[in-house]
Amino acid sequence: MATVSPQRPWSYTLELPHEPHAPAIARVTLRSVLGRHGMAKVAETAELLACELVTNAYVHTNGRCSLRLQGWEDGRLRVSVWDTNPHVPPQFGPEESAPQVHDPDSEAGRGLLLLRLCADNWGGYAYDRHVFGPCGGKTLWFELAPRTAAARYGVTV
Repeated sequence: MATVSPQRPWSYTLELPHEPHAPAIARVTLRSVLGRHGMAKVAETAELLACELVTNAYVHTNGRCSLRLQGWEDGRLRVSVWDTNPHVPPQFGPEESAPQVHDPDSEAGRGLLLLRLCADNWGGYAYDRHVFGPCGGKTLWFELAPRTAAARYGVTV
């Protein structure tokens, strides 16, 4: 089966309702898109991080969210998640800001720390309701460069 060259820019957007199946649907969609675009090297990390952002959108809002996937000419992948909550977590601030340390026995609170450790770049911005209408909200995003998971985590094979 032929795949599209990762050197050609592309973009997909998936609207997700506020339901518990949204993270799994986002994961399957992301895996399919990355497979078709020859980006299998970043798929596992992208799935983990995208699932964290979509899960956070489900847990911390009462509204829908959207997942946007962008492949850029240089082979980078950007994954963005928009939701209706305008609060941008402090972990999405400048790289110098310290990640929050959570109780090691807690079942929550590690997702955004994982994102900071695994992504090559990340960020977030809020939308002003006065400018963007009643939805407002925020977008959180991350980027992954086209390299193997072993190289990403400094593992020599």
